[in-house]
Amino acid sequence: MSTGDDDRRPVAEQPGVEQPGVEQPTADEPGGEYEADAARADRAPRRISAANAVIAVLLGLLGFAVVVQLRSNATDPGLSAARPEDLVRILSDLDSRSDRLRQEIASLEASQRQLASGAQGRGAAVEEARRRADELGILAGTLPAQGRGLQLKFVAGGEAIAAGTLLDAVEELRGAGAEAMQIEGSGGRPVRIVASTYFTDAKGGGLIVDGTRLTGPYTVVVIGDPQTMHTALNIPGGVVDSVHQRGGNVIVQESDAVRVTALHEVSAPRFARPVS
Repeated sequence: MSTGDDDRRPVAEQPGVEQPGVEQPTADEPGGEYEADAARADRAPRRISAANAVIAVLLGLLGFAVVVQLRSNATDPGLSAARPEDLVRILSDLDSRSDRLRQEIASLEASQRQLASGAQGRGAAVEEARRRADELGILAGTLPAQGRGLQLKFVAGGEAIAAGTLLDAVEELRGAGAEAMQIEGSGGRPVRIVASTYFTDAKGGGLIVDGTRLTGPYTVVVIGDPQTMHTALNIPGGVVDSVHQRGGNVIVQESDAVRVTALHEVSAPRFARPVS
């Protein structure tokens, strides 16, 4: 049985129910419905959309790549210690290679359009086949060639010019767009330089190039863009720099009329045969 004291007990407060005798906060007062909305928003689970996740991953990968690139450049002793003019030459060499590749792409696209031009396709195909055969003959060393290029003369100093030095020179020239090369010594016939050409140090001095013995000084004749090849040879730590450090010298002459006359003898295949 309830007593009078029991009737005076406060009723349990319920959310959203106004209690008699209790002043409820308004929207303009602290603790009003704005705080209630904020509390409900904090309690609501936050969802991360797939697009936000992808953007976050991409930003993380980009930041990682930037950090790796900066660390790589910072730890490269060659570039960090290079002089500004050396860096300019390196950049110029890279730009020249990029331009050369763009020109090659444009030439191939033009050939493709000619081959697909209907009635003119047959004539264009024959002309393209002849041009390609001439290019392959020059690259294989079976045809003579002429054009703009360089003439390099390697003069030994305190140390003899090693086979590895000339091989490095050939690789740098190829990387700079050389199309045809030959090498000759102080006597004997010149030797055509192709993909299979080898260089070894001969006993008693001199070099052996594809079985032919040569003695210094050595002259390399190369056809290609003179400025690009000249820039590549003068890169810090390159062939010209290494020869100078050994007391030798590399005399470079640019010319608009370079002739490569030495031919490479191609042996007949023993097992391979063309398939028609």
